[in-house]
Formats: sequence, C-alpha cells, structure tokens
Amino acid sequence: MAAMKTRRLTPFAAAAGVVLLAACSASNVEEAPATTASASTAPVERSAVPSPPENPAPDTVWPLTGVDAEGADEDALAIPALSIKIENSAAARPQQNLVNADVVFEEYVESGISRLVAIYQSDIPETVGNIRSMRPMDKNIMGSFEGPLIYSGAQSRFVNDTINSGQESIIDDRGDAGFYRVSNRAAPHNLYGTMADFIAQTDADAPPQQFEYAYPYEESNVVTGGTTASAIDIYMSQYSAPSWDWDGDVWQRFEGGSPHSQDDGTQLYADNVVVLWVDVEYTSSSGGSSVPETMLAGRDGTGYVAAGDSYVEITWSKAGQFDPYVLEKGDGEVVQLKPGKTWVELVPQSGVATNPTVDIS
Repeated sequence: MAAMKTRRLTPFAAAAGVVLLAACSASNVEEAPATTASASTAPVERSAVPSPPENPAPDTVWPLTGVDAEGADEDALAIPALSIKIENSAAARPQQNLVNADVVFEEYVESGISRLVAIYQSDIPETVGNIRSMRPMDKNIMGSFEGPLIYSGAQSRFVNDTINSGQESIIDDRGDAGFYRVSNRAAPHNLYGTMADFIAQTDADAPPQQFEYAYPYEESNVVTGGTTASAIDIYMSQYSAPSWDWDGDVWQRFEGGSPHSQDDGTQLYADNVVVLWVDVEYTSSSGGSSVPETMLAGRDGTGYVAAGDSYVEITWSKAGQFDPYVLEKGDGEVVQLKPGKTWVELVPQSGVATNPTVDIS
C-alpha cells in the first residue's frame, strides 16, 4: 500500500488562510434561520424495562427435602444426616417417629421381608425405633448423605467392611451411646434410640442436596411431561407388598392393603415415590450366613419417579458408595421432585426367588 501523503502548511500560508476566512465571514455568510421544535424532533418516550421475574426458589432449603428453610436456626441447618436402620417386619410395626424422616429407602432382606434406612435431618424427633441390624448394602444406600449409619449390629464381616470403607457407624453392640430398650415390646423389636445422643457422637457436617426440586412443583418435568397416577402397587414377596395412594396432596403408604401407621396413629406418607429396579446377589456364607445384597455402587438401571400426581419412567445410576443417585428422564434431563419427603423403593429385578412387580395406575 502506498504511503499516505501529508500536506503541511507554511506559517505564511496559514496566516493568509486566516485573513481569507475572516473576509468571507464578514461579507458572504448569511445568518441561519432560527429553528423551531417539531413533532419529529420531540423526545421519544420509552416504556420502563420490565423487571426480571422473581425466582420462585427459596434462598435456603433443607438439603434432603428441598423445603423452604428461611428462618431456620443455624444449628438446626448444620445437623448431619442420621441414617438409621429401622425394622419393617409385621412384628416390628408400628414404628416410632418414622414419619419425621426426610428420605426412606426400603430394601429386600432375608425371607423376603423388607428393612428400612430412614434418614433424618430437617425434622429431628426426640426418639426413634425400632432399630435393627445392618446389611452389606446399607453403606452404599446412604453413603452420599455423609452422616453416620446407626444400627444395632450385624455379622462382623459386614461391620468391618462398612467401617473399613470409611463409613462412620454408631452401633449398639459396640456400646455406643443413645440406644435403649423398652419394656412394652418383645425382643428383638424393642430397641430404640435417642437422637440427641446420636448427634452428639458425630462430627459430620450437614448433608449435600441429593435431588433436584421444582418451584412450584407443578412445573416439575415429572408433572409437565408425565402420566397422571393415583396408585402404586409393589410386590416383592408375600411378606413385603407396600402400596401408595395419592390423596390429592401426598402419597399415603399401605402395607398389605392396610394403612401403614406409626405408633401414634399417623399414617406414613411421601411427596415423592421413587422406584428403582435393582439386582440382588447373595453374599458368600463364609464367615456367616448368606444374605441378599442389593447392588447399587457402580451400577445403573431403570425405574419410575412419582412426584405429585404424575410419574415418569427413568434411568438411574450411582457411581460409587459416596456418590449421589442420578435420576434422569429418557431425554437425559435430570428429574425434578416435589419439595418434601421421598421414599425410595429398591425392587429386585433379579436374584430373588419371587417375581417382584410394580403396577402404577
């Protein structure tokens, strides 16, 4: 590209130019006429920019329910998740303060009965019961909640495996504080626990949030993209046949067709019911009797999520013991639950003598 040429004026030429401009301004320049404002030059009025819509999600929520925690005491928010093994045989019912749990997992154990892992954080009762022994899958069921696993005992190989895995445990058989027996129930269904004593024994922090929630829940992708349902019937065995009925607000729980109520008469309920199809494998009998183990860590599968009065088919996965459950719709979108209590039904699809079924209608 050619270099740009710059024209430079000498002092003489610049002075002559000034005289010439002065002469022109005196004789040849006419005064411009005054202008008046017209409609075309009037200021344009613009409407105010609308404020962005208010985020309906609460600023602070209870991590295991997604419920608004505004105004909650800081000490209460800092309470760790207490995962407690609760018996669920016919002889064990009715349980105590099971309705206070934020999340409950139901697992298949020996002879086809079920046992529960009840996880408490946002609503801590004074006492709970009845507490029973641990199984090898329990560390994987509740590992992502990060608090202690609380139980009465188990085969020593399962206890050792659980402790060696890094899972904190509070155990009655070891003499840990907080356990007591009542006189109005027959053993072994009479072991209960004091929650304040359990909390005092752990240095764990509050749990991380486990699931995604929709605000308002009617905008959940389960509700907007799911199928309306009013009943969930599950058959694991002749000893374990829970069912759920939608009452217009929550899912009410039944056992064998009868209301599943705790010892004060309150029927158990959930805002969300999650059903996961799982594989069951029997442990080796060396070192103790063989028991069924629900396989979760490093596994994936299919299932259903009912949130409110709707349900969708899902896929689930759990990378490891301390990793959270990932619940996704068929399009890969993470499932959004209704803020509130959640029950997770771990239904065997293999490894058991019965033929478990799930019927949603």
